Amino acid sequence: MSLPSPCLKTYNFVCMKSFPLRYVRWTAEALGVCFIFLCRLLPDWGEMYARHFYPALSALLSALVSWIPFSMEEWFFVAACVLLAGLPLWGWKKKKGWKWTLRAEAELLVGVYLWFYVGWGINYFRKDFFTRSSVEYVAYQDSTFQHFLADYTRRLNQAYTQSPFPSHEVIEKEVKQLFAQVPSRFGLSSPRSYQHPKQVMFNALYSSVGVLGYMGPFFAESQLNRELPPLQWPFTYAHEYSHLLGISNEAEANFWAYQICIRSVSPAVRYSGYFGLLPYVLSNAATLLEEEDYRQLLASIRPEILQTLREKQAYWQARYNPWIGRVQELMYEYYLKGNQIPSGQKNYAEVVAMILALPGDWWK
Repeated sequence: MSLPSPCLKTYNFVCMKSFPLRYVRWTAEALGVCFIFLCRLLPDWGEMYARHFYPALSALLSALVSWIPFSMEEWFFVAACVLLAGLPLWGWKKKKGWKWTLRAEAELLVGVYLWFYVGWGINYFRKDFFTRSSVEYVAYQDSTFQHFLADYTRRLNQAYTQSPFPSHEVIEKEVKQLFAQVPSRFGLSSPRSYQHPKQVMFNALYSSVGVLGYMGPFFAESQLNRELPPLQWPFTYAHEYSHLLGISNEAEANFWAYQICIRSVSPAVRYSGYFGLLPYVLSNAATLLEEEDYRQLLASIRPEILQTLREKQAYWQARYNPWIGRVQELMYEYYLKGNQIPSGQKNYAEVVAMILALPGDWWK
């Protein structure tokens, strides 16, 4: 039995309206996933994304949400979780069936995955710091490391100050000005005047797991913990802002935070740069030095600085929740290793190798 002509036209219209569009969406998602995996395998593709696509995209995303006073990243995450939990209930209420529910949740997860990597995450697959900067990695040599420790300790002690910090707005402006001076071979995006750090809503949660700030990949936002002490604010802000400028590697983010802060006109911000590097220097030294040499290193640092370091550790330890913290650390470890940072959270301390590799005139 054939359908009447008007019914046939309606049937054809519905088919064109639903099925082809769904297949187009699935095809686009599949192509997006393939592109991400190609970038993972081909650093040249990742570098092309980081230098030519990401700067425009991040500038656009930042511009769209810069006027909003709160973090869009957090609300996006909350909305995604609510939607993920609510889809099965909605499907059950509407009698959609379990296949529809699985397909809907799979599409939601794929969409978040694509947005994360296309919005920022492909920066994990760009060329490494040494390849981009044409700087040769320097293998560990005891004499070189000892010379670095002596020079760094001298500068740290000289930088110690109790001078007041400039306002956050002044620090932010200077940090952007200094990032704009970074030589182009390092492949950082251009800072934008409307890109401002945002305070997080679930601050107690971040403090309980030791998170001082993070880069929001979905809307190109940098977030800072509201409980940051003044001494840590400049270094943490510069670290997170370097992520916004296309740096995914944590060691390199520490490198830029250090290099930017120590070039500040403010003595307090310069001290924040040297002090921010101290835990990573001590971590390297504790691993590489003999016990007596390590004790001598500690003895060469001003007592006031070591006391401040102990106070900082106690400050965050008082807010740390070991149960939640261990879960977060485990998840973050696998997250970093899954994004081509094989050393995981130890990557933060690898900043020293980058400093040692650079010639004296590298900033020119």
